[in-house]
Amino acid sequence: QVQMVESGGGLVQAGGSLRLSCAASGRSFNRDAMTWFRQAPGKEREFVAAISANDETLYYVDSVKGRFTISRDNAKNTLYLQMNSLTPADTAVYYCAAAKNWMRITSVQAMIYWGRGTQVTVSS
Repeated sequence: QVQMVESGGGLVQAGGSLRLSCAASGRSFNRDAMTWFRQAPGKEREFVAAISANDETLYYVDSVKGRFTISRDNAKNTLYLQMNSLTPADTAVYYCAAAKNWMRITSVQAMIYWGRGTQVTVSS
């Protein structure tokens, strides 16, 4: 059974940092691009960041560029998201997901596996 479990969320003050992890099991994701999405209350799930299978390509939504860093450890089958300079606008449930098609990397519908999410709350 394939599982993706996010962790590392929590409550942080504006300007603070968090590091999210996504541990996968039941299948190797070493050949898949991996992504982070987020969903704020009352809003649609949105793309945040992606990393290609070979780690050579990173892609971010404009609102997190320069603040968030996506990385992966294929030996541990784990995905990370380092989030710095957090603002209240970053408050959301954060999800990791695996993708098959880099050309559709920002599309919710194109993801093949999802984690259950971890809550990130940034207070002002």
